Amino acid sequence: MSHPRPDPAATSVGSAPPAPAPEPLLERPGVRPAGPRRILRDLGLSYVSNGAIGLIFAASGPIAVTLAVGTAGGLTQGQLSSWVFGILFSGGAATLLMSLIYRQPLGFAWSIPGTVLLGPSLQHLAFPEVVGAFFTSGVLILALGATGVVRKAMALVPMPLVMAMVAAVFLKFGTDIVASTQDNPAVAAPMVAAFLVLTAVPRLGRFLPPVPGTLVAGCIAVAASGQFRLSPGGQLLATPVFTAPEFTWAAQLELVVPLALTVLFVQNGQGIAVLRAAGHRPPVNAFAIASGAFSVLNAGFGAVSACVTGPTNALLTSSGKRERQYTAAVAYGLLALVFAAFAPTLTRLMLAAPKEFVLALGGIAMLRALQQAFVTAFATSFTLGSLVTFVVTISGMNLFNIHAAFWGLVIGYGVSRLLERADHAQP
Repeated sequence: MSHPRPDPAATSVGSAPPAPAPEPLLERPGVRPAGPRRILRDLGLSYVSNGAIGLIFAASGPIAVTLAVGTAGGLTQGQLSSWVFGILFSGGAATLLMSLIYRQPLGFAWSIPGTVLLGPSLQHLAFPEVVGAFFTSGVLILALGATGVVRKAMALVPMPLVMAMVAAVFLKFGTDIVASTQDNPAVAAPMVAAFLVLTAVPRLGRFLPPVPGTLVAGCIAVAASGQFRLSPGGQLLATPVFTAPEFTWAAQLELVVPLALTVLFVQNGQGIAVLRAAGHRPPVNAFAIASGAFSVLNAGFGAVSACVTGPTNALLTSSGKRERQYTAAVAYGLLALVFAAFAPTLTRLMLAAPKEFVLALGGIAMLRALQQAFVTAFATSFTLGSLVTFVVTISGMNLFNIHAAFWGLVIGYGVSRLLERADHAQP
């Protein structure tokens, strides 16, 4: 029996190594999906707390922005309720699906910059026209994710520049701690004090971690000061409403590209940077595809695009062991589904607390993420490009209805390429 002779070119000394296999379009998890036993074993108080704080943050200030934009745009109570249901349901479902498959804390929510840019559009476009733009932008996000171009584009931008953009976006959360303490010291001051004491005394921190302790102190302060004001009446359960889309050139040209860029490079870019800084390996293309698919689902409820967000993932990864942080996302996702079913009632509960409670809690929970963003952005290389990115992002510059964070990355990268060639030449 004859045997095939080895190829001399393949076995000779000094031959070129085989080319690496192309990276798959959809990133492989690399681990087995988390099952019920694994989740129960990894779950802990600090992770449940992080998930709950993430949802409290999402269900208060960001929903208030959504309600304000929708009300100003003339949406009915039913349309607003359906919008809130859609963003909470898709955020919870996408978070559970992705976090269990990849066993990482991959938190989804909705695009707040996208919601804000809808404000002027709703003044001159009919809501069905806006919904038509929701559908088209979701399909565009899904298509771009399916091509793999998003991961390639993300790989071009150095991490310090991305983290400078994140630092600029997160800075407001840090200053909110100061403003809240000044405006409502009866609520915010005890929260700051609890965080400092539990952080400074490790023995106490092991018994009650700093962020959950801040939440407890805040709840006590709100109750003691009599500032929990729940409005009577209101709808109990969410009733989703389907708004038939209208596809008009005016709405498509005005909204589709800004919404898609905001999701892929501003919102998802923040989330990816935060997760990488926390030691995780976020699946960039899978994020884009999931964002597109759930954005189309959101459009069916008359809701803005789904996305991965920096603040949510900063809260989910704010404490605990890295390999167990996915359980914080599981807690967040499950709570989001419950909030979706009771969206009108639970939104009223969240908004019944003073805004300083939410702002101080969110800011304190994200202090470590803000610190890490500044360290990564300005510690070593690409410092000028990072500075330009930071300044442009924090300026609020808005061109073509596209968020300043996108222009911060574009301009910062251009300046860095021009003036920091030595840093780009390094491997």
